[in-house]
Amino acid sequence: MAAKKSFPLRINPEVLAAMQRWSDDELRSVNAQIEYVLRKALVDSGRVKLIQQVVTIVEEGDAVKK
Repeated sequence: MAAKKSFPLRINPEVLAAMQRWSDDELRSVNAQIEYVLRKALVDSGRVKLIQQVVTIVEEGDAVKK
């Protein structure tokens, strides 16, 4: 994986507070939430391709029995 680049971001305090609440709900850091939202917007707009999608399939025989 390529190294991440630091980038200073000026953001409206109300937007930052909303992102903080959202990231708390999603159990992410604010930085990770902003990156997630930006990446999703890029994919949705067709500006970048989704290269890998993680899919977890749980089959009936995979259940852990006690």
